[in-house]
Amino acid sequence: MSTMDKTLLTASLFEGFWDRWIVHGVSYHDLAKLRHSIIAKERWFKTWGELAEEKYTMAESIKKVGFVEQAESVYRIAALYYQLNQWLIPEHGGEKLDWLMKSLLVVKKADQLSDIKTEYVELLIDENSYYGRVRIPNNPEGVIIIINPIDSTKEELFSYEMDFVEKNYVVVSFDGPGQGETFTRHGLKATRLRWERFVDMMIEYASNTFPAHDIFLFGTSSGAAWAIYGSGNEKVSKAVAVSPAFRNEEIQMPDYFMERLFAVSDETIIPDYPQIKLQKPVLLVHGKKDVMVKDEDIYGLFENLPSGKILLEYEDEGHCCNYKLPEIRTKAIEWFQGKWGMKDEF
Repeated sequence: MSTMDKTLLTASLFEGFWDRWIVHGVSYHDLAKLRHSIIAKERWFKTWGELAEEKYTMAESIKKVGFVEQAESVYRIAALYYQLNQWLIPEHGGEKLDWLMKSLLVVKKADQLSDIKTEYVELLIDENSYYGRVRIPNNPEGVIIIINPIDSTKEELFSYEMDFVEKNYVVVSFDGPGQGETFTRHGLKATRLRWERFVDMMIEYASNTFPAHDIFLFGTSSGAAWAIYGSGNEKVSKAVAVSPAFRNEEIQMPDYFMERLFAVSDETIIPDYPQIKLQKPVLLVHGKKDVMVKDEDIYGLFENLPSGKILLEYEDEGHCCNYKLPEIRTKAIEWFQGKWGMKDEF
């Protein structure tokens, strides 16, 4: 069975497969159009492609009658639905690139309607191009670098971006090695060393571009692992790590997930925590029903974090604490501002 077929079978049989997409903007109503039977790839592409076109047409109509903010939101959902089609395809270029470019064009339509300035940035690191977007509100209070999970794109996590810019933070988000535009355009695979350089250079870019502002990191899953790595950088003020991944051979990832990581080299891409010179405070977030991250790994990591650390746990959440992410982002902002997480609260 091919990687794509395994992904489709999992999507058909396991409710939890869709949690990530639901919290990132897929509607239950639209999802129901796919959930009645085993999903064939032709049906997947057709359904999400048609739904994306419907949303795009709706956004155009809403824009024409002057509801600009609503049109922006619907454009972003249309772009997300195009993302679902590119995401299904493991190999870079070709059809994957076609779907990604459709999504990026719609994202730019949304950006053009926003009151928040957007810059599209290409970082050259070791002769490889990394593609990013930077949202810049008026009178920013700081800079938040979002570090995305390995199989997410910078555009997928638009709700994170919007929550942060609405609180007057500059948001920096790049596709790293093996991710999104960076992988799909040029086939740049993820390695641990490339990820180290990527995180270092993102922080350097943010520091050089916004020298007057504090830099904060926010990551989930493998992105959380790299947020912890980044907390060892003296230019970072604080980092939030939600469900950080570990180098744990006892935890078996689903076949479809491992095989989808076509963009990853054979070596592990998770940083070696004991080798990191941890310097800055970390807000560590863990779902007690996480089957991918063991409690003892989280507690062992927390024990070794520097002063100012906080452990936030959710009894009923799984990996990435999907349904608590809006609350987590709110708490993260309050923690960055020094308004939450003081010792007398615990």
